[in-house]
Amino acid sequence: MKKATVGAVVVGTAVAVAVAALIMRHRMGKSSKWARARGILKEFEEKCATPDGKLKQVADAMTVEMHAGLASEGGSKLKMLISYVDNLPTGDEGGVFYALDLGGTNFRVLRVQLGGKDGGIIHQEFAEASIPPNLMVGTSEALFDYIAAELAKFVAEEGEEFHPPPGRQRELGFTFSFPIMQTSINSGTLIRWTKGFSIDDTVGKDVVAELTKAMQKREIDMRVSALVNDTVGTLAGGRFTNKDVSIAVILGTGTNAAYVERAQAIPKLHGPLPKSGEMVINMEWGNFRSSHLPLTEYDHAMDTDSLNPGEQIFEKICSGMYLGEILRRVLLRMAEEAGIFGEEVPPKLKNSFILRTPEMSAMHHDTSSDLRVVGDKLKDILEISNTSLKTRRLVVELCNIVATRGARLAAAGILGIIKKMGKDTPRESGPEKIVVAMDGGLYEHYTEYSKCLENTLVELLGKEMATSIVFKHANDGSGIGAALLAASNSVYVEDK
Repeated sequence: MKKATVGAVVVGTAVAVAVAALIMRHRMGKSSKWARARGILKEFEEKCATPDGKLKQVADAMTVEMHAGLASEGGSKLKMLISYVDNLPTGDEGGVFYALDLGGTNFRVLRVQLGGKDGGIIHQEFAEASIPPNLMVGTSEALFDYIAAELAKFVAEEGEEFHPPPGRQRELGFTFSFPIMQTSINSGTLIRWTKGFSIDDTVGKDVVAELTKAMQKREIDMRVSALVNDTVGTLAGGRFTNKDVSIAVILGTGTNAAYVERAQAIPKLHGPLPKSGEMVINMEWGNFRSSHLPLTEYDHAMDTDSLNPGEQIFEKICSGMYLGEILRRVLLRMAEEAGIFGEEVPPKLKNSFILRTPEMSAMHHDTSSDLRVVGDKLKDILEISNTSLKTRRLVVELCNIVATRGARLAAAGILGIIKKMGKDTPRESGPEKIVVAMDGGLYEHYTEYSKCLENTLVELLGKEMATSIVFKHANDGSGIGAALLAASNSVYVEDK
């Protein structure tokens, strides 16, 4: 009997030891996996680092590329396109002006009434229409006829108070958000279609001439006064209310910048210099690249998988289209190598672009003690339930790394423009005011991003210059901005 008891005790002890060993191994396994997740985060953080010294190198590289792009066509990754806008709004414009904003599958028609000196915008109204899919792949004539028909409807419904005086045509700013080679303030030939459009017979044609032909056919008495890019429109909208605006930056799905350059500093600008002595340059800065940009394996992989490998590198690390995708790629690696979401890799996490930047922003801004928003987003988007608080904190840390790098690099880009304009050091009379017109959903809605961008630029400029920099939210450059450019480039401007 004693032998049996001793045997049972020995077996029981052995089982207890085995169970304890299993628990210990499980805990050790969990802690080693967690260590692996922290290791991936640390490595990512180090590769994304943007110390001030590196940002100043990026700014200098931006300035160098700007010089090269202004010297000759194709001389730089930056296109530095001449906008032919040499007269920005002054705030004194008066009258009724129109805008047509064709940026994708939808387009808008706007009417803006301006009150003259200090009168500002008295009235604005718009109508929106979507382009039927068959017209996106049809003929040039069919597309522009459809747009002109909507424009005619808009004009026909307006009250008499908006009718032009006898002998005057209505004037329109045309925002055309596709690659064009601009040849004057109101002419430009289409280089290629993007965003799902494919109409071969428009390529190489002047899009203003195509629209004008369609308007004449519909007997709309209107002329295109300005062919506009949305970033140039943002600059115009900013300048209308603040004469110190000289730079515009859009940070939305994509990113771009425009600024006011001295006409004499543009070697590729041929012919007589404009009376104003200035010219707005559309930088197309999304295509900027430099060896100083802190790129990671996730960025390289995302670029390789993209529709335009090797292009738009700056845009791919700074703009709203891509920030959420970079976050997803890091989380996927953590799930595969460190099991942060359990034994199985969540299938949805393998879907490219499933995690959008607005969701990343919501997680980054979560201030609840249990990070409930982070948990809800992971569950709703990626179908990952029961995440630990530790894991949620890790996700927020990653959001911060991705957003901080993007915002600080965008700030370095703006510093590059300020350097090119020669406004980065104080003058004897004191620092010159630099007002940057900002637009785009990323800047407007991702507060941590915009705060970081603004603080970084102030930090880079230094104490003496810190008070001279002002950020101004200038909304709807592609609509109101285009109408304002129609006003400042009106053929009747001398009559007023």
